[in-house]
Amino acid sequence: MAIQGFRHKGLERFFATGAKSGIQAKHAGRLRLILGRLNASTSARDMNLPGLDLHELRGARKGTWAVKVSGNWRVTFTCAGKDVDEVDYEDYH
Repeated sequence: MAIQGFRHKGLERFFATGAKSGIQAKHAGRLRLILGRLNASTSARDMNLPGLDLHELRGARKGTWAVKVSGNWRVTFTCAGKDVDEVDYEDYH
């Protein structure tokens, strides 16, 4: 998969340039790992690593996947074929 689009502009800037404005700086290392893995994966299941707690959301958000960053913070994304879209950084709890 390759990341095709972001919903969170701060996360997009971090992915493109490494700038930490727009994200919590304490999450930078974990976000770097998650985004690198998302960009190289071939399916959502490739994100099923220990500690990431990969899960598909339910209800109105069915089709959206989430991985744990820290506490309630998650990176959420949708899959379109072998690509990732709508990558977001959020606390949806």
